[in-house]
Amino acid sequence: MTSLQHVRLGAYYVVALTRSDDFDEWRDQARRLLAADVPPDRVAWTEPGGQSGNLFSHGDRRLPPPADGVAEARVSRKFVALAKSAILHRDAERFGLLYRLVWRLRGRPALCDDAADPDVRKLEELARTVRRDIHKMRAFVRFRGIAEADGSERFVAWFEPAHHILRANAAFFVNRFTQMAWSILTPEGSLHWDGASLAEGPPARREDAPGGDPAEELWRKYYASIFNPARLKVGAMLKEMPRKYWKNMPEAALIPELVAGAQAREAAMVERGASLFEAEQAPASLAAIATGVVQCTRCPIGCNGTRAVMGEGEAASGLMIVGEQPGDVEEQEGRPFVGPAGRVLMNHLEQAGVDRAAGYVTNAVKHFKFVNRGKRRLHQSPTAKEIDICRWWLDGERSLVQPKLVLALGASAARGVLGKTVSVQKSRGEPIPQPDGSEVWITTHPSYLLRLDDAARSAEEAKFAADLAAVQRRLRQLA
Repeated sequence: MTSLQHVRLGAYYVVALTRSDDFDEWRDQARRLLAADVPPDRVAWTEPGGQSGNLFSHGDRRLPPPADGVAEARVSRKFVALAKSAILHRDAERFGLLYRLVWRLRGRPALCDDAADPDVRKLEELARTVRRDIHKMRAFVRFRGIAEADGSERFVAWFEPAHHILRANAAFFVNRFTQMAWSILTPEGSLHWDGASLAEGPPARREDAPGGDPAEELWRKYYASIFNPARLKVGAMLKEMPRKYWKNMPEAALIPELVAGAQAREAAMVERGASLFEAEQAPASLAAIATGVVQCTRCPIGCNGTRAVMGEGEAASGLMIVGEQPGDVEEQEGRPFVGPAGRVLMNHLEQAGVDRAAGYVTNAVKHFKFVNRGKRRLHQSPTAKEIDICRWWLDGERSLVQPKLVLALGASAARGVLGKTVSVQKSRGEPIPQPDGSEVWITTHPSYLLRLDDAARSAEEAKFAADLAAVQRRLRQLA
């Protein structure tokens, strides 16, 4: 009886891997199985200290010899890249998933391009989770200095990875901290670098790592100084920096206090921005503002050599539309909302019945902030401080135009109008009464719609159109 017949009659094989994170070892075993034409449902994969990804508890650990006439499996670079990440996941089913995909790739070479396939989706999910864990380790490892017996200094860090990423991250830390001796301790192993060679060590305990050093106080002061309350979004912060990492990060102890005081600090930032203009009288006309913004160099954007773009429209308008800043096309033509985002806005205004010609359009920031990418100038969002400084000019426009309704497009425009950061999604579609009797309405910036794919854009455009329709109804009531 040949090995191929043996497989077909119901034999199964147990593949005992010696490492949980070794792609090359798994690949070698997968090749042997494929050469013997062993189907995925006849293989149980095990790893050190782990569970089998199969119901089989016993099986033949001697793999069969190659079968005759079996085609060699060829896989794409995309599969290899995904597999090298996915194999680091803790999911006990990952080895079987990878082998099942390789088996299927023999008949469908383009299988990995099928985003609807359940196995492909699972593979991408595992790889994505592992990449995120690798990023977290690189971002949240904190070294603390200790004195060695010979008087030298070693930096030691404790980290608890969610997946088998320790060895995969070794090269990153060696390349980044080449000149210092360091150790990274984790519950499943450790890495030790002496400046010349890297060694692996056994698992460690949290108490094996030092608790702190004098440099941490300097780090905490630095972190507090760069904490930007105007950009604070607690939900996004917790998603990017989950609480489980805080215990190993000296700056994390400052976060509750910094978050609690964010509103007061934000108000102080706005006040400092306004104080730059204290000695100046408010502009008496829109022409005076246009002259002033051309000469303004109070923030880095005003000093970047681009042309200031003044607002335009009716001087006594019931509607004032505020965007973020001029883009590449606007800066070249010297007019607001004439680029791609502007065309999207004008089309939606027309569909909603809003007369753009009867309104006044401008931006929270008057210069184009960008970064060069070859021959292209790519948009960069202004900082809260830059918006607050330029708010003096926006307030001047608003006092002269005296709109009954101000439509702010996006978070930067909303901050420029209101003087504080608000959530666009929570505030959109509802009036925000102002002390001067006007109303502020908030919606997304049309450039946001341009960045979405077709499916998502359709849904967001419907919301955008609904917001503009509500604005039009309110303008009729105010008129």
